[in-house]
Amino acid sequence: MARFEGKTAVVTGGGSGMGREVAERLASEGAKVIALDLEFPDVKPDDTSSIIRRKHDVTIPEQWDAVATSLSTGVDVLVNAAGVIDLPPLHDTELSTWKRTMAVDLDGVMLGMRAVIPLMKARGGGSIVNFSSVLAHVAIPGSPAYHAAKAAVTQLTRNAAITYASDNIRVNAIHPGIIATPMVAKQPDVFNQAAVARTPLGRMGTPREIAMCVLFMASDDAAFMTGSAVVVDGGFSIH
Repeated sequence: MARFEGKTAVVTGGGSGMGREVAERLASEGAKVIALDLEFPDVKPDDTSSIIRRKHDVTIPEQWDAVATSLSTGVDVLVNAAGVIDLPPLHDTELSTWKRTMAVDLDGVMLGMRAVIPLMKARGGGSIVNFSSVLAHVAIPGSPAYHAAKAAVTQLTRNAAITYASDNIRVNAIHPGIIATPMVAKQPDVFNQAAVARTPLGRMGTPREIAMCVLFMASDDAAFMTGSAVVVDGGFSIH
């Protein structure tokens, strides 16, 4: 299958976890992929994939300007997968932690869309998939900035979808539950065990399961889909 043959895709958070899986799957289906991240661990020196990897901070507007300038032939797909999480409860949250979480998880999404939407308009359309979270819909103790940022991403996605529908730009959000990623592995076991216990399917999801959904959302198979909030959480939000 080559649903993205001849297309250019930009993926933030492309160095690890779900973003990396999305980048690799897009490349495997024919896309020219520009993966953006602060670091790219475990990439072998002899890697021969078609993925272009660039060190990038999604919170810095000038770096997004440079990305847009480099995409002289345009862009077809943007996947905003970069993210961080805060864990302490609200009363223990430092303002610096709040600001950093909001900057990466919300500002980074806005800046990414702001940079590529003019290119998509000039190209006659495109597809954007923003990473929100199941915690945009339900709440658990702690992580106040993450909850707030992801809820805002969902509404920002809807706003962009209705604003740019006439430009043939589709904008959707994916809402993963707990997924087995390096970021999740760094969280306390008690936190992860509680999340799995609440998940009816009884396990963490995999980056592949999220990536396959993202590829559908980004592809022409989802041509009549925009402004959608797609939940892939093993049933976590049923409660």
